[in-house]
Amino acid sequence: MDTPRQHFEKRKSLLKNERQSFIEHYRELSDFVSPRRGRFLMTDRNKGDKRYGKIINSQATLALRTLTSGMMAGITSPARPWFRLATPDPDMMEYEPVKLWLNKVESIMREIFNQSNLYNALPVLYRELGLFGTGCLSQVDDFKDVARFYPYTVGSYMIAAGERGEVDTMYREFEMTVGQIVEKFGARPDRSVDWSRISPTVKSMYERGSVDSWVPVVHAIEPNTTRNVRLLDAKNKPFRSVYYEAGSNNDKLLRASGFDDFPTMAPRWDVTNEDIYGTDCPGMAALGDVKALQTEEKRKAQAIDKMVNPPLKGPGTLTNKPISALPGGITLFQQDPNTQGLEPLYEVKPELRGLLLDIQAVEQRIDRAFYADLFLAISQMEGVQPRNVMELAERKEEKLLMLGPVLERLHGELLNKLIDRTFAQMVAADILPPPPDELQGSPLKVEYISVLAQAQRAVGTAAIDRMALYITGLVQGSGDPSYWDKFDADQSIDEYGEMIGISPKVIRSDDKVEGLRAERAKQNQAAQLASMAKPASDAMNAVSQAAEIANGDQGGPF
Repeated sequence: MDTPRQHFEKRKSLLKNERQSFIEHYRELSDFVSPRRGRFLMTDRNKGDKRYGKIINSQATLALRTLTSGMMAGITSPARPWFRLATPDPDMMEYEPVKLWLNKVESIMREIFNQSNLYNALPVLYRELGLFGTGCLSQVDDFKDVARFYPYTVGSYMIAAGERGEVDTMYREFEMTVGQIVEKFGARPDRSVDWSRISPTVKSMYERGSVDSWVPVVHAIEPNTTRNVRLLDAKNKPFRSVYYEAGSNNDKLLRASGFDDFPTMAPRWDVTNEDIYGTDCPGMAALGDVKALQTEEKRKAQAIDKMVNPPLKGPGTLTNKPISALPGGITLFQQDPNTQGLEPLYEVKPELRGLLLDIQAVEQRIDRAFYADLFLAISQMEGVQPRNVMELAERKEEKLLMLGPVLERLHGELLNKLIDRTFAQMVAADILPPPPDELQGSPLKVEYISVLAQAQRAVGTAAIDRMALYITGLVQGSGDPSYWDKFDADQSIDEYGEMIGISPKVIRSDDKVEGLRAERAKQNQAAQLASMAKPASDAMNAVSQAAEIANGDQGGPF
């Protein structure tokens, strides 16, 4: 039977072999679009060598930057709310204490995201996702910030999926310094070192002072198939997490712990059948055009160079003679009357206009592949500027719908897991406010209200607008207001607000609205009674005054 160390080494080899067919493709994508992304050797760290040699025209690099910024601003912008907690029961959402409690939890969660490094890690993930088709981000507990996030680049990790097609395994190869290993896995509270899990080699290097030497390490997270469900310790959690030294010959593990849920999110842009890694993405779609663009730019530069500085021919008397090509330079030689002086060997007259038009067409295809034209729709809109607000909104929403499939996948493979895990960390940190009794045992769901999510849901608001306008036309045309009886205005306000992501504090709950209307009806009734009582009172006053006058007249002669 294999030891734990042997099990992890065997599975790591199988996962690496499964990933191998993508590596060459990843290298090309990295070389031609973002040379600093991707780590294909464990020692490929802190490399300051030149890596942009294959990029002459940087259109794809800029388009990837636009895609990254657009996804960050459109899906998970830190400047505005992009998610909302709700209950599956719509009626419960009308209850004021439930709405306020959910809003409070949302505020705490957003504060955790703002204080952590999430908004630094997400752009890295989106960049990897758009370029390589697969992203990877781990979310771990943190004493200071509740949650801490670590994005990884392709080539440094391997993943596997369970029977549901969801990623549930992540192996990672990387290097740590001797000092980092001792600090992370050997440090005791009293500042002594526990050497029981650290190899003799690392111990010897540490004692010699080689704390900055690098050591290969493996981190594995996978379902814990051998756990004892009766035990609640870290080693028997649903997912096990182990670290060990990759180059060591012993069976020691640097750390063996676990997680209640899988702490790594690995969204894919698109997946084919049972494939594990993303099989399509903007970077892959644009790679052919990107390589063609570099060739065209190179040929254009060569043509211009030959036109401006062509190869020359001249008489043999110029052999070993210094020739000046500088402006105003002089070259002296004895010219043969039968031959000419220096002249171009051949003339180059490139059709630069056609070449530039083709380059421009290739750049536009790259922009479309990376959705750069989508995110820059307003600034790149054809025609007279500016457009009216309604037209801008409609055209932008129409283009944003093109990202619908990848947005749904991101909701399932990234954001749902992010929210669920953060909620669990909040429970563990005991920072949740006490929930109302109505929520006891009730599940929660997540609704997304980002710019991209709202663009998809805006179709519903347009339908409500059209229905309201249609009924208005019927009422005005017929003069019969009873048509409004078919339209539930209160419910339309609730659904419209939900579609556009309005804060629950802005829309009153049904019970509060009912109370306000009851109070208004009572005030109206009191006012009506007062108005009805006033004529009667005036009449009584008039009768009384008439009686007094009559009595005065009967009081005898003056």
